[in-house]
Amino acid sequence: MEKLEELRSALSEVLKKSEVIVDDIYLKKQGKYTFLTVVLDKVGGIDLDGIVDATNIINPIVDEYDICDNEYILDVISKERG
Repeated sequence: MEKLEELRSALSEVLKKSEVIVDDIYLKKQGKYTFLTVVLDKVGGIDLDGIVDATNIINPIVDEYDICDNEYILDVISKERG
């Protein structure tokens, strides 16, 4: 999806100031819910406080891009290690 790539680029630009990397971004329907998942990474890992801070930055940007016509849940997560 072109909108997702544009969003990923915008998020990457803003989050790089915090040395946070947008590893992946995808839209997925699970049951009756649709999730917009943003997977983040950072050298040395990213803790819960970092996820909360990033979510506060990401949320208004996501709203600007109007990714899908339906309601969705924004899910900001860290990349799994191991």
